[in-house]
Amino acid sequence: MTSSKFVSGLRKLTTALVAVWAVSLILTSGPRTVRGSSEAALPEPDPVSAALLSADVDDPPEVLWKVLAGLDYANGNISDELQPFVGEVVKVPGFMLPLEDWAEEASEFLLVPYVGACVHTPPPPPNQLVYIEMEGAESVPVSFWDPVWIHGTLEIEETTNVYGSVSFKMVGTTVEPYEW
Repeated sequence: MTSSKFVSGLRKLTTALVAVWAVSLILTSGPRTVRGSSEAALPEPDPVSAALLSADVDDPPEVLWKVLAGLDYANGNISDELQPFVGEVVKVPGFMLPLEDWAEEASEFLLVPYVGACVHTPPPPPNQLVYIEMEGAESVPVSFWDPVWIHGTLEIEETTNVYGSVSFKMVGTTVEPYEW
């Protein structure tokens, strides 16, 4: 086997492993139903009310990708679930994608729902991308492979870059590691 065939095969294997990992991450993330001993499902609280009531200054409400999908980017309609978070300080989980290739620090970057989004695959839809501009143009270390929480004010603002159209913008104040 020639070295070019070996490298090609290794690249294909790596791509397949990353794809399997990303799919498993997507499928295992999100809310779970809690069942009592009677096997009856407990009523789930309204996610918007629960997030807003439990939020404090140090820990803003979480806005997950399912909620961000509540923006119909074709006509601008905003779901009732998303509306309370627009213009508010929130935190959104995701993966950092610097707008400069392989930057170790960045003051502007995209937040994407899964590792590798936009790099070697078609980009997610605009309502699944958030353009982050750090407050005061502060540069933060880029975490390519590890998920993070970005804290900041969520706005609906269409921007375009080399990776495609983006529906959301946040002025980021804090970047912290995502913890399960």
